[in-house]
Amino acid sequence: MNTWKDKTYHNLFLEAGFSETEIENRLEEIWDTFFYGNEDERIYTAVGEDMGYLCDTGNDDARTEGMSYGMMICVQLDRKEEFDRIWKWAKTYMWMDQGENEGYFAWSCGLDGSKNAYGPAPDGEEFFAMALFFASHRWGDGEGIYDYSDQARAILRACLHKGQNSRPGQPMWNHDNHQILFVPGSDFTDPSYHLPHFYELFALWADEEDRAFFKEAASASREYLAKACHPATGFSAEYAEFDGTPMSRKLPWTDDRHDWFYSDAYRTVANIGLDYEWFGIDCGQRAAADRIQEFLLEAGRKGEYHTYEIDGRIADESVLHPVAITATVAQASLASRSSYRMEWVERFFKLPLREGKRRYYDNCLYFFAFLALSGRYRIW
Repeated sequence: MNTWKDKTYHNLFLEAGFSETEIENRLEEIWDTFFYGNEDERIYTAVGEDMGYLCDTGNDDARTEGMSYGMMICVQLDRKEEFDRIWKWAKTYMWMDQGENEGYFAWSCGLDGSKNAYGPAPDGEEFFAMALFFASHRWGDGEGIYDYSDQARAILRACLHKGQNSRPGQPMWNHDNHQILFVPGSDFTDPSYHLPHFYELFALWADEEDRAFFKEAASASREYLAKACHPATGFSAEYAEFDGTPMSRKLPWTDDRHDWFYSDAYRTVANIGLDYEWFGIDCGQRAAADRIQEFLLEAGRKGEYHTYEIDGRIADESVLHPVAITATVAQASLASRSSYRMEWVERFFKLPLREGKRRYYDNCLYFFAFLALSGRYRIW
């Protein structure tokens, strides 16, 4: 933990001319709205004396994505009670203790805790593990499920070693190319799942035998992101092949497209921004931040985004998560060298949280962007 205590984090809101008081007040307002706002605002619900969940308001379920995001937000803001509530709900209802996916978390549960699926989504496990390590360093390890560092290492152990030593199931990383998989056993990936800044820290804190793998994974993911982001637009696809090209094969469980710039893909450039803020390593992926800010400049000014092919052609006039686009493109300013980076920061600061049915995904990415751009998304 002490390795990072003197690290300086950029507060781009301050650099853009907003006062520290404005920034702090806005952050408190976001917390209050996201966790304790009215029915059309909040995402979080406390359950009983010691549990709570985050609801995907568009689908009326709890997902490992949102639960792990909530834990990361809480540890960044030193909110231990809410962190422990969310973690206990996830461990009680989502964690699987038997079968092929033993050691993983069911990616979707009903709000009563019943499992909607018995498969995991690897981005949830990544965020659970990272949030737990940070909790260990901020608050110290407790007992049982609150032995945060032990729980984090157990998650990563499952992610890498399932299928080995008679352990059932399949790992979440490809052992040959060090890339995280879309789901265990798949032969493709999701660019927005690539979190090299997390892997750098897993390489310090995971089981000793796994640290070299995660160090390689950090380098592999940066190189992968440089290939997966389009050279003109900076867009990545939602799902992609191991060489970075959009994954356009038909999937057995859906007829939906996933080879365009849509939904999951918005997170990719935000992750690039945070990785550069934390570690300052550029393997070519940083250029995507410049390109996406330039390509979407006029759309951002007008507030008129679309669904795009990754080369920038409009695929659909409508867009499901417009707030998420502004938030993530603004977060890219942490890595961008474009002359528009501060314009995106200013635009985002003035943007309200989304309300209504589809607010969950937009506001999760909004919260992360605000933390990152205010210098509050830190290594603990």
